[in-house]
Amino acid sequence: MGALFKGYEDYVVQGLRIRLHNIRYRRARYQTPTGETVLGELPSAVQGSHFDAALRSYILLQYSQQHVSQPLILKQLWDFGVQISSGQLNRLLTERQEAVHAEKAELLQVGLAVSAYIHVDDTVARHQGQNGYCPHIGNELFAWFASTESKSRINFLELLRADQTAYVIDAPARAYMHHQQLPHAQLGLFADDHTWGAQGEWDAHLHAVGLTTERHRRIATEGALVASLLTHGVSPELVIVSDDAGQFKVAGFLHALCWIHAERTIHTLLPFSEANRTAQAAVRDQIWRFYHDLQAFKLAPAADTKRALRERFDAIFTQRTGFQTLNLALQRLHANKAELLLVLERPEIPLHNNLSENDIRDYVKKRKISATTRSEAGRAARDTFLSLKKTCQKLGVSFWHYLQDRLAHTQLLPPLPALIRAAAQSP
Repeated sequence: MGALFKGYEDYVVQGLRIRLHNIRYRRARYQTPTGETVLGELPSAVQGSHFDAALRSYILLQYSQQHVSQPLILKQLWDFGVQISSGQLNRLLTERQEAVHAEKAELLQVGLAVSAYIHVDDTVARHQGQNGYCPHIGNELFAWFASTESKSRINFLELLRADQTAYVIDAPARAYMHHQQLPHAQLGLFADDHTWGAQGEWDAHLHAVGLTTERHRRIATEGALVASLLTHGVSPELVIVSDDAGQFKVAGFLHALCWIHAERTIHTLLPFSEANRTAQAAVRDQIWRFYHDLQAFKLAPAADTKRALRERFDAIFTQRTGFQTLNLALQRLHANKAELLLVLERPEIPLHNNLSENDIRDYVKKRKISATTRSEAGRAARDTFLSLKKTCQKLGVSFWHYLQDRLAHTQLLPPLPALIRAAAQSP
């Protein structure tokens, strides 16, 4: 008695309601005077499917982001009361995904157009019980995956050019062939500029000019693909950051090496004496001190600092110790000076390739859970939704909201390529 009302105090309890939600659409049916039957049109979000956008989004989220296997998703849906078969579930994951496949393809085109550098790496990919490879291409703005059977340089270049199919012979193509030491007699076969529209035409030309040696055909094809990329707008100033895998080192583009992998060359040596261990530890300490100074240089580039760092690099990697295996490792790293010190000319590029390794870890998790894809549609869906999920994360977009938006055809979220362009232009 006598208490005074002082308003309300909020107390929020979060919850989630998962329950079956079925909708019955009653479609009016008419017969025209000509005898033709006309049926009322369904909303675009449910046309061709007996499962709504929210349910399909949930299935894709579980499969792509939570790495839940199809049998477990199926059991979960049955527990919720959803009437669905394993075949229907598989079709929801793999079929009628043309729009998102197209959006995924454009991620790479736009990413290459707006980026100063890309990270690259690859991992094993199982398909139809056979080992293949899945390269990753991306940076802080996007991630792109594409499973293939090969990890060759030709395969990498074909992936980079996305939906372009041309093979181009021009001055950059000839410069590439010369750099790769194509013999002069074979180089002379490509004296004239020309463009071939598809692989079949290119292969026919190589056969017509008598280029039959596997190495010669490979170098010529790589040169034609490099020229095709440059012709279609990929900048020759694009920096490819890798762990030194040969397929990613492409003449015609700049290449930077990962310092973490470089130091690992020293770290993994096995010393056989205390003196060797002491020498190894001293060199590792020098390398990490040098690495931290490179990080400082990136924040405040200066010509005198650049000169001093180059001199220190030579001093570290040309030194002689009593540990011969260590000396040979230092010698190998010194041979990569240009790629390890590219950051002195391009301070915006990263010093390591950790981003690519982190991005590709999701693919490895998926491979361990689902083992192998069995159809081309399944393989494409796996690569597409992983690419879209990782790109959404980089752009600060909820993947759940993205899936709902695309499957319900509301298009309230801008295309991811447009968001990439906007993010690249923001300060």
